[in-house]
Amino acid sequence: QVQLVESGGGLVQAGGSLRLSCAASGRAFSRNDMGWFRQAPGKGREFVAAIRWSGIGTYYTDSLKGRFTISRDYAKNTIYLQMNSLKPEDTAVYYCAYNSQGTSGTPRVESEYDYWGQGTQVSVSS
Repeated sequence: QVQLVESGGGLVQAGGSLRLSCAASGRAFSRNDMGWFRQAPGKGREFVAAIRWSGIGTYYTDSLKGRFTISRDYAKNTIYLQMNSLKPEDTAVYYCAYNSQGTSGTPRVESEYDYWGQGTQVSVSS
């Protein structure tokens, strides 16, 4: 089993910043691909960013590139999502995801991940 615990969400004004964290643990945890997805009210879950543990590689949805940055801390088994210049349309529940199979040729695809955190709410006011 793998446990993922997100933190760092909250309410922020438009133009502000937040940093989300996702701490991974569990006997089955290995340094595999991890990602962030989000789900806005009334919408489906969408890809935000992904990162490879085993090598250099980060992936973003095009509309967020430049404002969001994904990173990792090996020592803490934690990934981060730095979100800058936040907009009201960024309001969503943000989920951390883990791929227990290792690495994927399609890290933007939701079905590649089989462990999910509980989600953290990000609300951006105008």
